[in-house]
Amino acid sequence: MKAAVFHAKEDLRIENVPEPTPAPGMVKLRNAFAGICGSDLHVYYSPEASGLDFTKPHPVTGSTPPQVLGHEFSGTVVELGDGVTNVSVGDRVAVWPVYYCGECAACEKGAFNACTKIGFHGLTSDGGGMAEFTTVPAEKLHVLPENVDLTLGALVEPMSVAWHAVERSNVRPGQTALIAGAGPIGIGVWFALRAHGVETIIVSEPSESRRAAIAALGADLLVDPTSEDLAGRVAEATGGRGVDVAFDAAGAGAAVTSAIVNLTPLGRVVIVALHERGFEFNPTMLVMAETEIAGTLGYSQADFDAVIAAMARGAYDTTGWVTTVGLDAVVDSLAELRAGRGMKVLVSADPVG
Repeated sequence: MKAAVFHAKEDLRIENVPEPTPAPGMVKLRNAFAGICGSDLHVYYSPEASGLDFTKPHPVTGSTPPQVLGHEFSGTVVELGDGVTNVSVGDRVAVWPVYYCGECAACEKGAFNACTKIGFHGLTSDGGGMAEFTTVPAEKLHVLPENVDLTLGALVEPMSVAWHAVERSNVRPGQTALIAGAGPIGIGVWFALRAHGVETIIVSEPSESRRAAIAALGADLLVDPTSEDLAGRVAEATGGRGVDVAFDAAGAGAAVTSAIVNLTPLGRVVIVALHERGFEFNPTMLVMAETEIAGTLGYSQADFDAVIAAMARGAYDTTGWVTTVGLDAVVDSLAELRAGRGMKVLVSADPVG
């Protein structure tokens, strides 16, 4: 079968690999779509800085490169391993791709998404979504309702990142929010906030094309922080009180510091994006109003269920920000995304795209 296989830095090949067979407790999927994630960009262009060590077997999965990529994916069940009873052949599913050790301090608390040895199917495991088929443990599958198609199914993973961030913010219906960054995760935060009953959402994004993309989805409080007065717009939208929650989906120090100063007293900033470099800020900014900063990582199985339920209610829309390419366009798409062009790219598992 055809697959997009990562071998080493800037070495990803479309090649033939053996078609897998499901072991007991496993399920074979015909993959539909797999999203290209920021993690894929880090692995492809700078694996040494990705936080993953590809020089030795993964401590949970035992996997080493070559590695089929694709950890944001959907597919259809085509074969069941012995003992599988929770899904049936023909079910359309999204895949919770997390592998965890079950022994570290995070796992002891049930926070498997923060496992110190975390792995991902399609990143640090055998198999992945950028192939015609893969096999996964049956307990990782989330069946999609009839009105949630496989395109949306491939977005469950990144939208769950955003959903988990909104859960971490402790926001309540009727409160106000600021999102820094209108890329795919920023858009996901906007969808999740709306689903949580938040209507006043200011979006700060310097890219004109990204502002246009989220505006087409219904966002109406948009700010270019490079040329407009963000603090003034926040004050106008909140009656001078500041926002209750803010999200850094940009990965820039300025996004975090500007979010802090625009919080209402006791407000919270949630860091969703990975930062390539550190930055300085004065912690007194937090002290004077008892505001706080929280980090967020990944998602739980419950977040997957919540996103799928929201999708079934019509809370998500792919218009204008999601594009689809074939397997043979993965490397070109990585380059385009790294250059800041495009939004969310889904790779069709059909070998001819």
